Amino acid sequence: MTFALRPYQAEIIDRAREQLRQVGSVLIQAPTGAGKTALTAAMLGTAASRGHRSWFVCHRAELVEQAATTFRQVGIAYGIIAAGTKPDPLAPVQIASIDTLKNRLDKVQRPALCVWDECHHVAAAGWSRVMAACPEAKHVGLTATPWRLDGTGLGAHFKRMVRGPSVAWLIEQGYLSPYRAFAPSSPDLHGLKTRMGDYVQDELAEVMGKSAIVGDAISHYRRLASGKRAVAFCVSVKHSQQVAAQFRGAGYVAHHLDGSTPREERRAALQAFRDGHIQVLCNVDLFGEGFDLPAIEAAILLRPTKSLALYLQQVGRALRPYPGKTAAIILDHAANTRTHGLPDDDRDWTLADREKSKQKADEGSDAIRQCPTCYTVHRPAPACPTCGHVYAGKPRQLEEIDGELHEIDPAAIRKARAQEQASARTLDELIALAKARNYKNPAAWAGHVYTARMARGRAA
Repeated sequence: MTFALRPYQAEIIDRAREQLRQVGSVLIQAPTGAGKTALTAAMLGTAASRGHRSWFVCHRAELVEQAATTFRQVGIAYGIIAAGTKPDPLAPVQIASIDTLKNRLDKVQRPALCVWDECHHVAAAGWSRVMAACPEAKHVGLTATPWRLDGTGLGAHFKRMVRGPSVAWLIEQGYLSPYRAFAPSSPDLHGLKTRMGDYVQDELAEVMGKSAIVGDAISHYRRLASGKRAVAFCVSVKHSQQVAAQFRGAGYVAHHLDGSTPREERRAALQAFRDGHIQVLCNVDLFGEGFDLPAIEAAILLRPTKSLALYLQQVGRALRPYPGKTAAIILDHAANTRTHGLPDDDRDWTLADREKSKQKADEGSDAIRQCPTCYTVHRPAPACPTCGHVYAGKPRQLEEIDGELHEIDPAAIRKARAQEQASARTLDELIALAKARNYKNPAAWAGHVYTARMARGRAA
């Protein structure tokens, strides 16, 4: 193979292999943009070099093509199991469309390793049938969000989970783009029915299709991201077409795409978008998962959802770094940041079902604030980081205590904390330190610090 893994990617693969020595199935959780296709190429390439047959199972034609392009670039010989393609059954690596594979199980040789892209779909009937047909294989699932859209965990399908780095760490290290989030309007979703844990599409499309909301989306795009390549996530085909038409009416080059758009038209539109000839791509359920288009500079959220997984898949599209992108712009007209928090919030992923929040979605979250002047959404702070608006503070009753005041030396405090962290040499010691500091997720923080240390050691 002609590519090198990032240090954290190599560490993820090492941990997954260790788990696979003990169990038959492992889920790898890694944020959008962490390089799951590179992980796949490394795993399948190694399997092929050892004479083992492997499958990479995808759920959309674009993802099959995307994987094929990557494998070809890094020198992995592959065949494709998908409608309209010529099979190569002798190739040790097969990139498979789930819709085709589930109907050809009697015609294909079973693999020793099966890697599942966007594996939160694995509970679907076709996926489960394919997995059940390969009981002797090792199974590796890949996803940024290891829950089904209704919050159901994946413990019934994978025995262990390996967590990758957090979104915040990837941004800090330059692997993902910084972002600025704005929530200029909040649709009234009271009374909307839900189905399978999310809003009913027809009712939602009617609310989000109102001219005031679409017009607000255009005006804020003009003010905050004018000319930047943006993807708008819409509720329905009709809604997406409507949004694209109104953007065109406002003088922007906009195009609508959905799952029924002919493949060649999709390819042409995506290339025009990459080249900057299309400014706004409006879509329905097309760019939410596994879609690799780093040129996206802004995400326009016009689809409210109760699914944390769907929300993170959408905002993650804009976080991939790209030349000239200093910060991704997130325009949240769906109030999803209010419901789910910011893209780089720390989240405790597990294979268990997601705990139901006791807090109603429309009550907001103490974890974020929204500036009333510029609509920036940010973590609690005395002032808005974008426009400087100062929030009115609540008066506090202070207890008077005798004593002398001493100036606080921030540099000395930072140095002491750094020395304290450096003295924690093992993973267990780092976890104990995180607990002493009352961190929200001690194990995750300790894992990121430890992984970074190991990476620096290998680089040296």
